[in-house]
Amino acid sequence: MSLRAGLVLLATAATIGGAAAQPSFTFEGYADGRLVLPSHQDSWFDGGLGKLRWSQDDRGFKPTEIVGAAHVLATEDISATAVLRIEDYQKTFVDVLEAYVRYRPVSTNAWRWSVKLGAFFPPISLENNEIGWTSEWTLTPSAINSWVGDELRTVGAEAQVEWRSEPRTISAIAALYGYNDPAGVLLAFHGWTLEDRPSGLIDRERLPDALAIGFGATPPIYAQEIIETDKRLGWYAGLDWEETGFASASLLYYDNRADPESFHHGDFGWRTRFWSVGAKTGYDDFVLIAQGMTGDTTVEPFADFYSITDFRAAYVLLGWYISDEWKLAARADAFSTSENHHTLDEHGHAFTIAASWMPKDWLRFTAELIQVVSDRKQRLIEGDPAHANETQFQLSGRVYF
Repeated sequence: MSLRAGLVLLATAATIGGAAAQPSFTFEGYADGRLVLPSHQDSWFDGGLGKLRWSQDDRGFKPTEIVGAAHVLATEDISATAVLRIEDYQKTFVDVLEAYVRYRPVSTNAWRWSVKLGAFFPPISLENNEIGWTSEWTLTPSAINSWVGDELRTVGAEAQVEWRSEPRTISAIAALYGYNDPAGVLLAFHGWTLEDRPSGLIDRERLPDALAIGFGATPPIYAQEIIETDKRLGWYAGLDWEETGFASASLLYYDNRADPESFHHGDFGWRTRFWSVGAKTGYDDFVLIAQGMTGDTTVEPFADFYSITDFRAAYVLLGWYISDEWKLAARADAFSTSENHHTLDEHGHAFTIAASWMPKDWLRFTAELIQVVSDRKQRLIEGDPAHANETQFQLSGRVYF
């Protein structure tokens, strides 16, 4: 059985398992539609080098996606989750964002542990804490967490140990995984982006047309993220510290251990390693989140040629709970990449402001304005200036069920 078929079966089993064994079963989701005023650039989804989700021809109303999450509580200790998405852009009508089983025994003392097995997002984001890798604050996540959603998925096992007391909680986490060897190809070949469409487990991601032209290929060309090229396990480990009612901090190191010379069905392995550090605090009705990331990704497709891309990004987000119905958020991002041949170097920054109104438990409206200013030499290949200033407005209507 292929990995894709196994993931779909796991997702289906989690979705319908309640009917067979009569465990506790819940289902939640949303349908989202947008009014979009895009920038003048072509998005990377359409083969361009724009940093935002929508291209210049996407003006108007867009039915974006339907996301559903099924949760099965088989026993007090064992649960299963599957998150599925329906949308036009992806390769298949229905794709899987996550599908996993978790064992978390009931604890009667200060210690608690759990194990998670399947396919899921690594525990990096401090923004994307809602269904379908979405944020309560903005439509578009930071550059850091846009990339995490695009390229990183843990297909393996993750273990967590917690020590809890009244003043604080300390937890350690570690994982072993495979099938994510090309992670880094998007970051190297089109740079950082800010968009809210995480990749599915079955999907493939489009690479820039400028890259195809540079290699003498005919666009479009694609990369498959969830594949194994070298039969080597990757790993990550992290530490979280939370002071109850005051602040939390997290530190994580990630290494997919991909062989940069490995190759499978047109996709290369990219050795991707990075540190991620984040913190969150609040006072009264305000929340402050900050996160930074630094690392590198390497590919060596030929014996006499290799490419190393160093990458860095950081953001600060300030959120305000105005009332039970209204939220306001502002975020500043900075990002850069530096490639050893300097043909794909970039640097840039972004500013985002978003306001959310939730008049009913099942209805949310979010207005978001985002500006990205960046310089990337790769744009010169298509005859465009290296400098780009992009502005995008979105008004989302989201119905929850």
